[in-house]
Amino acid sequence: MQKGIFFLMLAAVVGCGKSDTGELVGVQDRPVWKGIQPYGMVYVPSGTLLIGPSDQDISATFVQRPKQISIQGFFMDDTEITNNEYRQFVHWVKDKMAHEKLEHFLEADPDAVEEQDPEIDWDMEIDWEAEELQDMYYQGNNKLSGKKELNVDLLKYSYEWYDWQAAAHDKGQSARNKFIKKKTVKVHPDKFVWVRDFAYSYNEPMTRNYFDHTNYDDYPVVGVDWNMVTAFSNWRTALYNKSLGEDQINTEDFRLPSEFEWEYAARGGHEQSMYPWGGPYIRNAKGCLIANFKPGRGNYPEDGGMYTVKADAYFPNDYGLYNMAGNVAEWTLTAYAENILSRVSDLNPDYRYDADDKENPSNKRKVIRGGSWKDSHFFLQNSSRTYEFQDTTKSYIGFRNVLTFLGRSINDF
Repeated sequence: MQKGIFFLMLAAVVGCGKSDTGELVGVQDRPVWKGIQPYGMVYVPSGTLLIGPSDQDISATFVQRPKQISIQGFFMDDTEITNNEYRQFVHWVKDKMAHEKLEHFLEADPDAVEEQDPEIDWDMEIDWEAEELQDMYYQGNNKLSGKKELNVDLLKYSYEWYDWQAAAHDKGQSARNKFIKKKTVKVHPDKFVWVRDFAYSYNEPMTRNYFDHTNYDDYPVVGVDWNMVTAFSNWRTALYNKSLGEDQINTEDFRLPSEFEWEYAARGGHEQSMYPWGGPYIRNAKGCLIANFKPGRGNYPEDGGMYTVKADAYFPNDYGLYNMAGNVAEWTLTAYAENILSRVSDLNPDYRYDADDKENPSNKRKVIRGGSWKDSHFFLQNSSRTYEFQDTTKSYIGFRNVLTFLGRSINDF
């Protein structure tokens, strides 16, 4: 009886976050983590992967040496980010710019000790005819046929991140702000990629319509460089955390997958498969092509798509991921180096380099994976790797996000 009273009193004391009993009970009232699974994402469990050269890339044998690695579980978008999903980001930036011009801010907390950035009152309706907003549109001789069109070059997003790698190697010698990096990027997709990527080719209809027309809402966004998709990932993280509330903040960020996470997910649990669907063939038993790529010379529509196709076209792999081969190639987090496979760790391998805008172009190379609608089937292989420059936009490169999974297997919930 007395022992029961003691534990009841102990529970009452530690329930307030303190313990004056001398017992080691840990900090109480910790937030309860219930786990999450973001909308539109699928779970890829932890596992191992044998990376190395593809079956049809003999020349890469000496720079892509086979290596077994382990990958921590993560969530991954089941499709490439679509035009309409990316448009949500663009519209948010546009609305933020308008609110700031109209000064739609909430009153600051008078009891706040530190200076706070003004918070936008998103409930305030925007009057797009207001005089303060007219400079957001093309003016004077920049107008086309007198149309009122938004000047998309003004749409910019500023974000910051912490350089964990640099801070770790600094070993506490420098102030924290040395490792807080900031960047401002334009966010509107580059529509002119459709004309610029192909010489002597009539693709102006895609330039005019691909990102804006309703018919292409569910197609993968293109014309976005590596910096733009990193900005999108930062915005998506802030948007998602705001929806969770203060007691369920997700400490991990939406981000691009490393090239090793990407390959692991593309294989769908098949260790030695050449393609995401498992088999060594690019046609099914009926002779139909099972991905969107360039199957021959000049025969783009044979696979069912002249250019890109809807992000959920064709069958998914065994993890539930669509178009891990073809449709659009995908940006990854990884900086490109020919012989990096022999140098990275076998535990969550990761090779990154944040190149400044003025650096040598060779330092700006980022790995892209998966092949695209205009590529031959060699680039559709799970292990095929190539690169593009981080400040380059293309009509055949898009992306998808991942989110590192925290804790036990998701099946334990």
